Amino acid sequence: MATGRSNQLIKQIGEYLVACELARRGLMVATFSGNVPDFDLIATDFKGSSCPIQVKTIKGGARQFSIDKFVDITFDGSKQLIGDKKLLPIPQLVCVFVLATEKYGEDQFFVLEWSKVQEILITNYARWLDSHGGVRPRKPDSRHCSIVQSDLRDYKDNWSIISSRL
Repeated sequence: MATGRSNQLIKQIGEYLVACELARRGLMVATFSGNVPDFDLIATDFKGSSCPIQVKTIKGGARQFSIDKFVDITFDGSKQLIGDKKLLPIPQLVCVFVLATEKYGEDQFFVLEWSKVQEILITNYARWLDSHGGVRPRKPDSRHCSIVQSDLRDYKDNWSIISSRL
């Protein structure tokens, strides 16, 4: 089980890996160390245009979320019903998923719009619910969902999305 300290370290590693990669690409980057609710970094070009970025880091496995942050969920008894997508606080937010490794230089980056993350999670959750008749088998009221590396493979090293926002 990960401790609070190890969770903070992996989060910090991911944010600085992304900041370093963006700096290598000629962008200035401000990090906020978790002090801003909806994003972790801001990348800025030489003209002063900026792009807010959310960083999600894991060492392996899946990144966990709660689906009700992305879509309205209601219940018909134990059956979960998926409603409307929730409005995103920052519509142009970019997300970088970092798969952090123990070896320097082997980290992987997956760069996509936060709205695309929302889409992937809702699609996966709906598919999973459908395969179980809309009822979560072990804990019907759970809203747990996750995103795995195979969901992100099309976005590997998609850094151009950030420069296109500037």
